[in-house]
Amino acid sequence: MDIPAETLTLFNTNPLYQTIGIRLEEAGGGKARSILSPRGEVCWPTLNQPHGGILFTTMDTTMAWAVISLADPDHSCTTIDCTIQYPAPAKDGPYLCQAWITHQTGRLAFVRADITDARNSLVAIGQATFRIIKMKFI
Repeated sequence: MDIPAETLTLFNTNPLYQTIGIRLEEAGGGKARSILSPRGEVCWPTLNQPHGGILFTTMDTTMAWAVISLADPDHSCTTIDCTIQYPAPAKDGPYLCQAWITHQTGRLAFVRADITDARNSLVAIGQATFRIIKMKFI
């Protein structure tokens, strides 16, 4: 299912996304896309270059939304494993993260993603395994 724009807007207002500078653009059909416009506070130790952990969080979050876009409405997901490589420094933001499911079997989803800079240079590439879980409501 495609995640409605209203839902993405709601999640874009959460404190984590706001602090880091993540904005979900779309999620549907096992794919997701986000933009990272990192705030100065997360660019350390080099001014205007986001820390690798910020890129990791952006990628993990975007891959999760790719999985959620195919899950039943009362389900979410959790990361089992995530690997990321940084082929080049992240110097020229904003950054585009694109994620897509490569394989799904039962409750497991295997996802790949990449992050490119404003010049379309690859700055991060990763893959992850997610478990689809039923949400528990209080």
